[in-house]
Amino acid sequence: MRIAVSQLASGVSPEENLAAVAEQTARAAAEGADVVVFPEAAMARFGIPLGPLAEPLDGPWATRVRAAAEAAGVLVVAGMFTPSGDGRVRNTLLITGRGVDTHYDKLHVFDAFGFTESATVAPGDRVVTAALDGVVLGFATCYDVRFPGLFTRLADEGARVVLLPASWGAGPGKAEQWELLVRARALDSTCWVVAAGQADPAAVGEVPATTAPTGIGHSMVVSPFGEVRGRLGAEPGLLLVDVDPAEADEVRRTLPVLANRRRDIV
Repeated sequence: MRIAVSQLASGVSPEENLAAVAEQTARAAAEGADVVVFPEAAMARFGIPLGPLAEPLDGPWATRVRAAAEAAGVLVVAGMFTPSGDGRVRNTLLITGRGVDTHYDKLHVFDAFGFTESATVAPGDRVVTAALDGVVLGFATCYDVRFPGLFTRLADEGARVVLLPASWGAGPGKAEQWELLVRARALDSTCWVVAAGQADPAAVGEVPATTAPTGIGHSMVVSPFGEVRGRLGAEPGLLLVDVDPAEADEVRRTLPVLANRRRDIV
């Protein structure tokens, strides 16, 4: 399975960001990708009012992403915002293409490091997997990476690859934490983890006047043994990595942490 990670620097315009999603989807497909993973908040970056731009999953933004996925013949995973019904929005991954059409709402909202995502974003309430060509994919978003139980739950539900869009917050030590956490979650779950981050706005000459998490880049693809098999820097880019789901099975035979858990105690 060839997976493309499109590390965008999303702006404030959903229309302009949609054009970038469509262009990157077509480009990745031309390079043989089966899956194209975009960052969290691909629809529009954090740090602006989200309510006015949120759209339902059958709205125009999602519909056009579906069309791009269909035209390219790939599975697309892209972060957007959908209405929650309580005045807030949901931080949603649209998962569409190749016979799949579902979504995941971020379970763990980012109330940390001085940012209060829960003020404007309602948390999701379900774990989501989807099968592509017989391979079960799991889904998580950004702050979810700090919660190992989600990743082991996804593995329990059959996932061998977890797709992790993010818009990671900048700050001292945050890049190091990002890599540490992504690699740790791969080891916890013995899954491939495909971490697709927003590019650092400073890398394209933009410094948003906001404390919101607008991205640091450093997307990566990590094997079930915690090895980084591909990575990007801070700037926008497209990373393609061939992922063999059978490696997860091999690692689980060698390092059976899922089977060895003491569920009778913890």
